[in-house]
Amino acid sequence: MEHLAILYIKTYVGLLRQDLTELRRMGLETRVQEKLEAIKKRFCDLSIFVKEVKERFSRWFNKRRGRRGTLWMDRFKSVMVESGGEALRTMAAYIDLNPVRAKLVDDPKDYRWCGYAEAISGSRRAQRGLCKAVAKPMDGWNSHDAAEAYRSLLFASGNEVRDAQNENITRPGISIQKARQVLAEKGKLSPAELIRLRVRYFSDGLVLGSKEFVESVFQENRELFGPKRKDGARRFTECDNELFSLRRLRVRAVE
Repeated sequence: MEHLAILYIKTYVGLLRQDLTELRRMGLETRVQEKLEAIKKRFCDLSIFVKEVKERFSRWFNKRRGRRGTLWMDRFKSVMVESGGEALRTMAAYIDLNPVRAKLVDDPKDYRWCGYAEAISGSRRAQRGLCKAVAKPMDGWNSHDAAEAYRSLLFASGNEVRDAQNENITRPGISIQKARQVLAEKGKLSPAELIRLRVRYFSDGLVLGSKEFVESVFQENRELFGPKRKDGARRFTECDNELFSLRRLRVRAVE
């Protein structure tokens, strides 16, 4: 109940406490445990958390602005990412380059709602997360050059920038047109080229990582897949690196 008091308003917690007391008075301890287990189950369910945040924020925003309808056009999706190696680096850079792909900014540090900008602003939590992505000591953002390593990763993967006359390249990067041409010719993209494009594997692939990691998740959840499915890891056919997902996406996987 102490934990609930942190998450919910006092009125809700008070009513719940009264319900539990009344059930115990009636000797219905089983019902008490059922109620508590239902609440505990929600604590670690990311899908329920995001669903309720979206719903409650939408109601608040609509009431405040006098509008109706949803604010998000699509459902929440989550992907399990291996906690290290190429998969983590690629996913981190892909997320931080979202505002660049959307042409909101030229440099992700200028988009205040991304992890890289938060790390630049001094957030220790964000810095530690990106240190892990580039395999640096947890507190090595400045002392072990993690900041430079991650920025180099972004700009090896980022936009190509030219001067005012559009003649000279002032910051090397990946040409989106070139990446799409490689795809059209059935060629393979490097991870740096891949994250310049919209990649459905990063939102619909279910699990992302090395072959061994994806296969282990598949085996742990074998009962959720049909009997004809013999293995779990599906390689990114568009990429020349060792990246695997749990789903094989046949339609518009990369565009």
